This record gives sequence, structure tokens and C-alpha cells, in this order.
Amino acid sequence: MRGRVEGDRLLPAAVPALRTARLYLYLARAGFRRQSQYKLAMFAGLFTNCVFGFVRAAVMMAAVRASNGFGGYDAGSIGAYVWLSQGLLGATQFMGPPLELVDRVKNGDIAIDFLRPVDVQFSYLATDLGRAACTILPRGVPSVLVGVFTFGLAMPGTPGPYLLGLVSVILAVALSFLCLFAVGLIGFWVVETRGIRVLYQICGTFLAGLFVPVHMFPAWLRTVAQATPFPSILQSPIDILSGRVIGMTAVTVVATQVFWVLVVGAIGRVLLAAGRRRLEVQGG
Repeated sequence: MRGRVEGDRLLPAAVPALRTARLYLYLARAGFRRQSQYKLAMFAGLFTNCVFGFVRAAVMMAAVRASNGFGGYDAGSIGAYVWLSQGLLGATQFMGPPLELVDRVKNGDIAIDFLRPVDVQFSYLATDLGRAACTILPRGVPSVLVGVFTFGLAMPGTPGPYLLGLVSVILAVALSFLCLFAVGLIGFWVVETRGIRVLYQICGTFLAGLFVPVHMFPAWLRTVAQATPFPSILQSPIDILSGRVIGMTAVTVVATQVFWVLVVGAIGRVLLAAGRRRLEVQGG
């Protein structure tokens, strides 16, 4: 009887949490379905990924072979870096915050989001995770397979790196969105955020290791990059999926990603709260 009473007491407390989890799952599914409507755009993205992948792979392999290994890379591992980065581009989206969020902040429609019975940051995050999941299947995986069949990538032969890599990719997508979300919220204080978004795109893609691996940076620049969240968006999942880092080193890399997710997420919540107060002051 005591166990039943305790269970009955716990059940009502668990119901709101279950409902909230189902709501965010629904938002993720909605993001997946919305992204799936853009089939032609995803095919164009896959084609672009492959074209630039061939160009990048040819240049990077020539550089590595000419230097007899550079930054700890050989032909196989640099190929894995190139094609994994191409495969993750669609999911991590460095191109700037969702225009829907930017426009809603700019014209004040985000006030409606504040009135909804769901957390603004988490709802946008759930929707973006669904979008990212949709891009991985038709765009990310085929891009990597193209690299496997054409360049012979050096990839792990055990399932461990791929399982931990999946966790790393999810964290990378979440971190990328949280960074973009924070950038989008700057619109509460400035009239036009386009210049800030372009600056973020340029600096972010470079420091994340999109053009060349972070491991190839000069020591001082590598230190600068590692002091930012950007390597955790791209370089970290690539290192884990390609087997460059294994064991406790790989776990440490994932822990670093978790750290940045928490830090950037907290910054976004502070900006969101401050922006809400500013919106209330201006709107009355």
C-alpha cells in the first residue's frame, strides 16, 4: 500500500515532464518534416558538397603529400577530414541564424513566442535538431560515401568511435544552433544584424576548422581557436568519427562540447531575458 501511495504521488509530478518531452519531440518531428519538403534544395546541397569536396580533397592531399605529412595527417586521414566536414555542413549550418528568428526579433513578433506555454530557446532548438536530422540522411551520409568510394578514407573499423561520434554530432548541432540563436538575439539592440551574422560566418567557419584543420593552425592561432566554441562544432566530431582521438581523449573532447553547450546556452538565456525586458519597455 505504501508503495502504491508513493507511486500515486509521484505520477502527477511526472506527467508535466512527460508532456513537455512529448511537446519537444513533436517540435523536432515538425522540424524534420518541414526540412523534408525542400528535396530539391537538399539535392543541390549534396551536389555542392561533392563539388567542393573534390576541390578541397585534391588541394589538401597535395599539401599533405608535398610535406610528407602535416599536422599529423596523411592522405587517408586528411581525406576523412575533408569529406566528414562536407557531410556535416548541412547539419551544423554556419550560414547564420534562422531568418524566421531574425525577422521575429526585428519586427517584435517574438513577443508572441514569449506568450506561448513553451520555452523559446528550447522550442527553437528542438525544431533545429529535427531539421539537422533530416539533412544528415539525404545530404550528409551520401557526401561521406562519395569520399569513401573516390578517395579511400581512413575510418575506424570498430563501432565505438561511431557511437561516440553520434553523440558528438548531436552536441555539435546543438552548439551551432545555440551560437546562432545568441547572434540572432542581438537584434533586440541593433537595427540590422546582417554585418554581425556575416562576421560570425567568416570567423566561425575558419576557427571551426572548415578550411584547414585546427590542428594545422600555428600554435598561437590554435590557442585562440580552442578558446572559442567553434572547434567543438566541426573539428571535434570529425576527430572522433575519423578515429583521430580515441579512448579517454575522445571522452574529454565530448566533455568539452558539453561545456560549451552549457556556456553558450546560458549566454543565450541571459540575452533572451534581457531582450524580453527591452521589448516590454519599448512595447509598454
